[in-house]
Amino acid sequence: MSTFHRRDVMKASALLAASAWAPMPVRATVAGNARHDARIRDLIARMTLAEKIGQMNQIAGGRQRALNSRLDPGMLNRVRRGEMGSFLHVAGAEPLRRLQKIAVEESRLGIPLLFAMDVIHGYRTTLPVPLALAATWDPAAMEQAAALMAEEAWAAGLHWTFTPMVDVARDPRWGRVVEGAGEDAYLGSRMAEAQVRGLEGPAGMPAGRGRILSCTKHFVGYGAVAGGRDYDSADMSERPLHEVYLPPFHAAMRAGSGSFMTAFNDVGGVPMTANAELVRGELRGRWSYQGLVVSDWNAIRELINHGVAATPAEAAALALRAGIDMDMASSTYADFLAPAVAADATLLPLVDEAVGRILAAKARLGLFDDPYSFGDEAREKAPLARKPARDIAARSVVLLRNEGAVLPLKAGARIALIGALADDASSALGSWRARGQAEDAVTLRRALPQATFDSGSDLASAARVAAAADVVVLAIGEDYDLTGEARSRADLTLPGKQQALIEAVRGAGKPIVAVLMGGRPLALEQALYGVPAVLQTWFLGIESGPAIVDILSGKVSPAGRLPIGMPRVTGQLPMSYAHVPSGRPANPDLAIDSARYHDAAIGPLFAFGHGLSYARFDYSTLAIEERADAAIVSVAVTNAGSVPAEEVVQLYVRDPVATVARPITELRGFHRLALKPGEQRTVRFTLTHAQLALWKAGKWVIEAGVIDVMVGSSSADIRARGRFRVAAGEGTLPAASIATAVAVV
Repeated sequence: MSTFHRRDVMKASALLAASAWAPMPVRATVAGNARHDARIRDLIARMTLAEKIGQMNQIAGGRQRALNSRLDPGMLNRVRRGEMGSFLHVAGAEPLRRLQKIAVEESRLGIPLLFAMDVIHGYRTTLPVPLALAATWDPAAMEQAAALMAEEAWAAGLHWTFTPMVDVARDPRWGRVVEGAGEDAYLGSRMAEAQVRGLEGPAGMPAGRGRILSCTKHFVGYGAVAGGRDYDSADMSERPLHEVYLPPFHAAMRAGSGSFMTAFNDVGGVPMTANAELVRGELRGRWSYQGLVVSDWNAIRELINHGVAATPAEAAALALRAGIDMDMASSTYADFLAPAVAADATLLPLVDEAVGRILAAKARLGLFDDPYSFGDEAREKAPLARKPARDIAARSVVLLRNEGAVLPLKAGARIALIGALADDASSALGSWRARGQAEDAVTLRRALPQATFDSGSDLASAARVAAAADVVVLAIGEDYDLTGEARSRADLTLPGKQQALIEAVRGAGKPIVAVLMGGRPLALEQALYGVPAVLQTWFLGIESGPAIVDILSGKVSPAGRLPIGMPRVTGQLPMSYAHVPSGRPANPDLAIDSARYHDAAIGPLFAFGHGLSYARFDYSTLAIEERADAAIVSVAVTNAGSVPAEEVVQLYVRDPVATVARPITELRGFHRLALKPGEQRTVRFTLTHAQLALWKAGKWVIEAGVIDVMVGSSSADIRARGRFRVAAGEGTLPAASIATAVAVV
């Protein structure tokens, strides 16, 4: 990692060493509430060092599958002594009210606790996994999903969730790709904003009924870990760091995210939990972010494993100097920060600063005004939100292939439903299921009772069932335990005997609809050879079966789009549509030396942004209106099909000649457009010059010249092209983090 902000870091450290905690910027506190600022100053002045460190300590009050199980008398006495500021793995309106009562009424200073939990894609109503939500290409749907899970989590007494995960991921071998928005910084930025709005409210102020504190994670570079191996190193130059991996974090910050979490990985040899250059320098300094920053689970103690600290006390000091306010689960601050402060008095102002941010987060939530304002036992017992869950799930499905118009299924067709995943209720929930219950999930088998079902465990039986049908719906992919944290895979072909199952079913000679279930794109060129219809359905939550049937039957025309490209073979990874061009670009002629593999076709099996419909859409030529600091790009889109449907109109740009090589194409706008048969609407994108800036010499630079603009149905299906000119200038924000204004007329 370079030292491009070392002077900023040194300056910030010097200022902090010389002064105590100061009021935070308006955006990070409670609308500049002077009463809260005064209260925080007073508390810090009265707190002992032990009580301050207690606020910086987050303890597991249970386990993921046994919430509240560690809240024994000894733990409650620790609350009375002020030895922790937050609990995770706790939930329930009534037990959390009792726990809060102890903190507020029986501790010396009466500081309320923060209650946190991983509510990633639903609390009780399990919704599609985040990668599937990103496949909607619909920020409104993402915001709706986040608001629903916030409301249910709030009802259970929770204040804080560790989402959104905004890591850009271009290697689906990494199991945590399931938790993010895929490979693109612009799409990821829009989905990050939507999740923050849904969780905290449009103004980023969650002190209201049904709103909770978001936590944008994992800062930064976690999606770029080597070989897709979880927890491994990430090594990158400044340009991809600033142009690809940081923009979604900046977008989430501007949307009002109240907290950030640092990543497990190192960047350029510096673990993020100790990375003062990026946390205190970039996030705190250049971006002026003063919200709460929490470590990931046990990450402060793991600085010893990274080899940057010899003792827990050194690890605690490194993390504090980097800007980590709260220690999640490792107890390194609790056990070793006091001796570190005794040995180095310059750490004490940093302790005060961290405690100030933690208390400001609690004030932001309204906990000092009413510590019992979260939790509603009646709402906690309300029925599951099945209709929005079904609607959002259907919007997440991507039609990858539909040769011969196999889909939608013909009325009265004899259907064979084959594959164990079709009846796997637990996998329907995906990973990070919070309080979701498998018995609440409606599987594809339950939702398609007219089909003849076979689990596929006996190949001969599956072949017979297929032969007796008119069409085969074949559920294949990964179960829930193969994606998620610590679930990296070196081979992304179908696990188990599923390839043999495909061959057995293919032998029956009937049309096949492959329904791909899982939390990542798989490498299925061989598996899908000759399969005429393919749906990517992901893990869709409790209404997965009905949502898939809505697509299969034609009740809903699919409009999901891939948020990450689907490789042909695992060996192509990592890959991205937005790659930098080579001096010898990939050429289909193997006799020509070019940037390609000799044993695989060029490019992905299905490209970023790809997705089909039951309708056909026609595009007009582009109209481009050039302005001083923007270009308005307009295109008319017509539903030339016979059914109502939605098209995702996508805007891409390229700077063909610059002082540094630019990606061959970059997403800079999109809109999910609903059209009736024969209907035409014009989509207008206002693309500012600031969105074309590149990172150069430590700042955002707009280079004068011509910009190519492309509009189409995917990154590989461009329907209209144009050009416009930009003047030289400077940008102030990460280019991909800036939203393109869209109007439909």
